[in-house]
Amino acid sequence: MFEATGADVAFLLSRVLFGGVLAFMGLNHFLDLEGMAGYAEYKGLPAPRLSVLASGGLLVFGGLSIVAGILPAIGAGALALFLLVSAVTMHDFWAQEGEDAQNEMTSFLKNVYGAGAALAFLAVSDPTWPYALNVGLGL
Repeated sequence: MFEATGADVAFLLSRVLFGGVLAFMGLNHFLDLEGMAGYAEYKGLPAPRLSVLASGGLLVFGGLSIVAGILPAIGAGALALFLLVSAVTMHDFWAQEGEDAQNEMTSFLKNVYGAGAALAFLAVSDPTWPYALNVGLGL
């Protein structure tokens, strides 16, 4: 799959960019727990503090799993699911007006294209990845 010249390096770079950004976003859930829990509460999430901690952990795990190639199918699948659910539950642009609607639409679309990227990583999670630890389920 990675026979083309530079494909292995490009794939590594895509993993670092995608997974690294999501892991950093997850870390931010812990660093700004109170602010994010307040936003989650405003959006009507049950147990907002726990939701922020759980989503932060999922983003860190999923992002690092893509970067390192450790259980990439689980990490990519969890990220795709989280990003789609988050898009609909947290970024309801259709229920907002004015600048709030535009901001939520931007966040919604970021989550949707992020879910698309996570699904692409899920689709290629079976073969051995270049420059990765390649720890999988072995199913």
